[in-house]
Amino acid sequence: MLKVKVNNNNERSIELESQTTGTIDGKPFSWDVIEVKNGSFHVIKDNRSYSVEVIKADVNEKSFLVLVNGNKYQMNVKDKFDELLKSLGLDNMKSNKVNEIKAPMPGLVLDIRVSEGSEVKKGDPILVLEAMKMENILKSPTDGVVKKINVKKGVAVEKNQVLINFA
Repeated sequence: MLKVKVNNNNERSIELESQTTGTIDGKPFSWDVIEVKNGSFHVIKDNRSYSVEVIKADVNEKSFLVLVNGNKYQMNVKDKFDELLKSLGLDNMKSNKVNEIKAPMPGLVLDIRVSEGSEVKKGDPILVLEAMKMENILKSPTDGVVKKINVKKGVAVEKNQVLINFA
């Protein structure tokens, strides 16, 4: 079961029974889908032809921007696991602010790429940690400001040791 919200409006329930049949809000449908090229599809549904192209896909967020016969649609998808988390009240956990970066494994701090007071964006490189003869670049999990750096270059760290605090 999927819940699909199109352009932040109506949410539709979709059940796929097979690759060619299913239901939308309880009403049966059938379609034929052919991938023309990577990210472009030809769809026939209810004797109508559609040209569908995926313009942008964020699989982690389950968000897609698609072009259907020249019209853009923003689609946000929730599966049965998202619905389960929502029913348990755990759906907003990823919105919690990250206040610290911990060492994911024991290692040696090779480089610190930020300073206290630095403003960082999600995905910015923060620190280089050598572990098992490999360099691992730790990236910022969120936008924020570096409050405190708890380690120095050349220092050995243990797993789960707090390396950097964010304000």
